[in-house]
Amino acid sequence: MSKVEITVSNVHKNFKDVQALKGVSMHFETGRLYGIIGPAGAGKTTLFRLILNLLTITTGQITYREDGRPLPFDAFREKIAYMPQTQSLYADLSIDEHLAFFKDLYGINEQEYTRKKKELLQLTRLDKFLDRPAGKLSGGMYKKLGLMCALLRSPKVMLLDEPTNGVDPISRREFWDMLHEAVEQGILVIMTTAYMDEAERCGEVVLMEEGRVLAVGEPKTLLQKAQVNNFDELFLKRGGSHVDNG
Repeated sequence: MSKVEITVSNVHKNFKDVQALKGVSMHFETGRLYGIIGPAGAGKTTLFRLILNLLTITTGQITYREDGRPLPFDAFREKIAYMPQTQSLYADLSIDEHLAFFKDLYGINEQEYTRKKKELLQLTRLDKFLDRPAGKLSGGMYKKLGLMCALLRSPKVMLLDEPTNGVDPISRREFWDMLHEAVEQGILVIMTTAYMDEAERCGEVVLMEEGRVLAVGEPKTLLQKAQVNNFDELFLKRGGSHVDNG
């Protein structure tokens, strides 16, 4: 199993007079689930778009590696699956039609597709809803379908922008189980969220506000060092001004 890494080094991103990111640095590698935690306007989506090479860095650098070997983004691109915050599925296509569409899009052979489809349907428990259009799925089921489509190509890296936003508590718990399962399968998972209570479910967190990094580390270690009980308190202690508990 190969090891992939993404390193963000002192990255700034300006949009005319607005500083979206102010010298942020962080490191991600296979084997962990990373949570980028912060309110709206923290710079989370901008960071993802820079990692995906959809925006140009103002100053700083993002590097990509596989098994210690630096790779240009063009070679790394095929290893990444991205689940955007905004709805990106086709309302009139069923779950089954979505999977078939992404099978063709990714060029997956029939044998691999059959195996992967069965595995993902069992994981998401959507096998009884194959004929249901995406536009008629609940919020939780819709997010599960999006995750299934992303996992279909067997990526090395998954970027998920606020995947649990607007999802009911039961579906959120099931979604987290799926993310941890992906990590166990050797996928580097990086997700963003505005929910402070989700921070402790991550292997490592990056706490952000207004384009700057407030703290980085393992959840329990950060709480212990700061002598606080939860991430609401930690966020406020490190200079944050807003928390969101969902």
